[in-house]
Amino acid sequence: MSATADSATLPAASLLTVRGIVAGYGSVEVLHQVSLDVREGEIVTLIGGNGAGKSTTLMCISCIVPLRAGEIHFAGERIAAADGGIRADRLVSRGLVQVPEGRRIFPRMTVLENLMMGAYTRNDKAAIAHDLERVYTLFDILKKRSAQLGGTLSGGEQQMLAIGRAILSRPRLLMMDEPSMGIAPLLVAKIFEAVRELNRGGLTILLVEQNARAALKLAHRGSVLETGRVILADDAKRLLDDPRVRESYLGE
Repeated sequence: MSATADSATLPAASLLTVRGIVAGYGSVEVLHQVSLDVREGEIVTLIGGNGAGKSTTLMCISCIVPLRAGEIHFAGERIAAADGGIRADRLVSRGLVQVPEGRRIFPRMTVLENLMMGAYTRNDKAAIAHDLERVYTLFDILKKRSAQLGGTLSGGEQQMLAIGRAILSRPRLLMMDEPSMGIAPLLVAKIFEAVRELNRGGLTILLVEQNARAALKLAHRGSVLETGRVILADDAKRLLDDPRVRESYLGE
């Protein structure tokens, strides 16, 4: 079920609005009244410790984990609420795309086949070819290994592949869940630079990241989750200077 939101109730220029969501698994409540906004053209990051609810928040926005309370709006449309929401498989064609934690590429398909899976909802061949070249420009190793099986790539290369696959979906909002996890520092730097470049090109990004310092340096704004609640939300630079953040998440 979906319904059109009253645009007057949404923040100006807000592409994604999450309001007071409550969610969990079975009898365990993980999120408690979580709210956040992502404006068109910015990078917003969610930081917090393990078990804080960061990935669950993304899964709620992707309409995979149902809400027990609250609402989520994307591009002015209500996509999730306690009484139902849009089917998860219909969000990609609306421009809401997630790069999941753990990458989840298809190991027995080639790099090119994995990338083209991102375009499965599209039939604009010329635009797909353009976007494929864009991916190859960002991650030239993928072009060199286009005929190689995805499962034979390194962890960092698989993360590049997962991001590239998402780009082929032509997202309006790209959500990324722990893109640096288990990846060599050199490739992490390349991936973060690609995220910055995508944002410069106009892509809006919601980033969940264990490396709080790198995430806040990359983002425009951030929110800190702790045991399923947003305890801080501010400009990313101010969060970097906040003594609570520095002590708890930056190791200072």
